Amino acid sequence: MKHVIVGAGPAGVIAAETLRNIDRRSEVVLIGDEPEPPYSRMALPYYLIEKIDESGTYLRKEATHYSHKNIDIIRDRVRELDPQAKTLRLENDAPINYDKLLIATGSHPVSPPIAGMDLPGIHPCWTLEDGRNIVQRAKPGAHVVLMGAGFIGCIILEALALRKVNLTVIEMEDRMVPRMMDQTAGTMIKDWCLHKGVAVHTSTRVEAIEQGAGETLKVKLSNGNELDADLLISATGVATNIDFLAGSGLATDAGVLVNDRLQSNDPDIYAAGDVCQGKDFSTGDYTVQAIQPTAADHGRIAAMNMAGKETVHQGCVNMNVLDTMGLISSSYGLWMGSDGGESAMLCDSNRFRYLNLQFEDDVLVGAQALGMTQHVGVLRGLIQTRLKLGKWKDHLLQDPTRIMEAYLANTQAIGHNAGVI
Repeated sequence: MKHVIVGAGPAGVIAAETLRNIDRRSEVVLIGDEPEPPYSRMALPYYLIEKIDESGTYLRKEATHYSHKNIDIIRDRVRELDPQAKTLRLENDAPINYDKLLIATGSHPVSPPIAGMDLPGIHPCWTLEDGRNIVQRAKPGAHVVLMGAGFIGCIILEALALRKVNLTVIEMEDRMVPRMMDQTAGTMIKDWCLHKGVAVHTSTRVEAIEQGAGETLKVKLSNGNELDADLLISATGVATNIDFLAGSGLATDAGVLVNDRLQSNDPDIYAAGDVCQGKDFSTGDYTVQAIQPTAADHGRIAAMNMAGKETVHQGCVNMNVLDTMGLISSSYGLWMGSDGGESAMLCDSNRFRYLNLQFEDDVLVGAQALGMTQHVGVLRGLIQTRLKLGKWKDHLLQDPTRIMEAYLANTQAIGHNAGVI
């Protein structure tokens, strides 16, 4: 049996290791299109603040890790898939055949259609090469414009602030991290950034970028302002890497469409990670969830199924945790609420504390927290187990900070009842 994995991010690496642990005799091939060993994009901010060097971003630190596990690594880009012949065509090497294939090609940054986006000094923060370019220009005192204040943008924001640059953030929505936090919480994060000396423009677009004096840029905003910048970082969204699947017959939408075993419409082809349109635990819908915990979960489950160990994917809980210059924010599940549900909220804007709980009947289905980290595990646990809170839901509607009490009361009751014969 020959297992081929396209994509050397967390989903691909975990899948390769899982396959090798299950099946010692089959061939395992991992294909990545970057020159470096497999690494984590989530480690790039630590590289930017020089907490780690490039090797610190590598998913596995030992140079011989893959060879010891008998995992072959090919550095090349796949340009075409032929499922009928069970063949991948690469840009530089000979075609590769497979018996089982995992597509874990991830996503790529989307460049907005703005005049001047091709000028020098404009970069995403997606690859190690991007990180090297940012380090060259983001010197202390440099003027840096960050375009996009979503989850990825705010991770980069933290690193840029620590590099002591003069930072301006541009976000076209009316709040920061709009796909993670509601109006109240997103505005509080903005206020926190302003308090820390970072300029933030919400409900604002970059309309054009022009070459300035020397290597500088002139950034024109929709609010009439014009900024001088030594560096502009674009963090305006991503799209899945599925172009090479055109004409293959593989079913795609926003990503590769899969069933509850992460299997595509071709029974020998699976998908995992950012490129996979997998099951959302909270809604039951099949969506792209571009977060690393989901990639890791997908990689393991897809590999189990590829190796013949039938494993059902129950769905991933949408969960994001963000550190914005010391202010921790988090969201879980249906954080925006559901039709007909109830909610409980605590807000202390002066102390940057916020907690919002969303219920369906007596089950917690979503939550947001800001400046409060003690409930992270409990909130996820309650949502993922769909634990019925009974009378404790009414207590939480009055005081959402009693979430730990509610969890303990109900889990202890379950444990007590389980011991009754």
